[in-house]
Amino acid sequence: MTAVLTIAGIVLFFLGLLFSIAWHELGHLGTAKMFGIRCTQYMVGFGPTLWSRRIGDTEYGVKGVPLGGYVRMVGMIPPAAPDVSGRPMGRIRAMIEDAREASSVEVEPGDEDRQFYQRAPWKRIIVMVAGPAMNLVLAVGLFIVLLMGIGVPQPSTTVNAVSECVVPATATDATCPEDAPPTPAAAAGFRPGDEIVAVGGERVAGWNDANRLIRESPGPTAFTVERGGEEVELEADLIENTVVARDAAGEIEYKTGPDGEPLTDDQGFRIPDTEKAAFLGITFQNERTALGPGETAAFMGETIVGVGEALVALPTKVDDVFRAAFMGEERTMDSPVGIVGASRIGGEVLAQPIPLIERASFLINLLAGVNLFLFAFNMLPILPLDGGHILGALWESVRRAFAKVFKRPDPGPFDVAKLMPVAYVVVACFLAFSVMLLIADVVNPLRVTQ
Repeated sequence: MTAVLTIAGIVLFFLGLLFSIAWHELGHLGTAKMFGIRCTQYMVGFGPTLWSRRIGDTEYGVKGVPLGGYVRMVGMIPPAAPDVSGRPMGRIRAMIEDAREASSVEVEPGDEDRQFYQRAPWKRIIVMVAGPAMNLVLAVGLFIVLLMGIGVPQPSTTVNAVSECVVPATATDATCPEDAPPTPAAAAGFRPGDEIVAVGGERVAGWNDANRLIRESPGPTAFTVERGGEEVELEADLIENTVVARDAAGEIEYKTGPDGEPLTDDQGFRIPDTEKAAFLGITFQNERTALGPGETAAFMGETIVGVGEALVALPTKVDDVFRAAFMGEERTMDSPVGIVGASRIGGEVLAQPIPLIERASFLINLLAGVNLFLFAFNMLPILPLDGGHILGALWESVRRAFAKVFKRPDPGPFDVAKLMPVAYVVVACFLAFSVMLLIADVVNPLRVTQ
């Protein structure tokens, strides 16, 4: 059954990724057609065509290599300006003109006013922004379903488990040594399912209140718990112990280095800081709670910042991926993954013996994060990414505005073909990294469970 669920999870998440790609390209297609640009192809994937169908003047299809997709628009590269220099054509210029010629081949009779470069810069910007924006919309929709619909696990005031004995914070074995003293909670008679109502005579409004009051109450402390519908009075003699440090909001505080950067362990996890505080010896139950609009917006804002930081750090991960792919080194939890790796994680999670709602929540969160990454990645201002075309249109607007102010001739459309050598280098780097990532995901996959 585990194998079946794993395969089902891989297929399910892979289809989610393909939908995200198709959804992205639909943004380009819809806005291009809205502005009268002829689109010859709408394809999910690259390489050989597995299936296609022509509707109107657009061929819709699926290709064999699911590493992205594209909408082919007529006239992405403008015609060249007349060359009056008389200089012989160099290698780079020849590369540029080859790209221009390949683009002009698609122009047919009747396309005289249906080409991409002919549209106003603001229209071209809308067409190119529409793709990443669709990923952003999808990510927001998924986060709303997850955060405001399903809810997120948050600690409650209900006791989940009572530790039997006091052991050092560094202990890795949960078994109680014979000479280990009982925890204050065990000695006081706390039971799983007890709901803490008051600590030291002060009523608690929620988990953070209960946790704060416990930490601040060393020595004999009175507790009021609700058990079986009745309030029960307990008294525990709290001891001082080394516990995980938390801020005023109850959030875990993490260790940082001399430079202020967070410290991580061998798996890439941040290392929690510790502090001395009163210790009771219980863990609290997590209960799913739906977030409000403000909390949801704040969560998504933090996630977007995290995605941006991961994108900036991506070049530094190339060496780690190479070592994982070809040298067998263990991958850290912050290692990037490709489509194969992400789908494999989806299958691994779906096969876990945890409640279905937990598995579904993880997959929704993962897919939402992927769409946020697709949004941020495609907005990078380099060709052939959407952000490169957006930058070109913006530069064209600036040039035309200056020409108008200073009463100079219209400089014409920005010649994106001049950046094609850069685009080829970017594509080559992307393909090399994608292949390396694919190898790492197959031979040395990142695992989120043991």
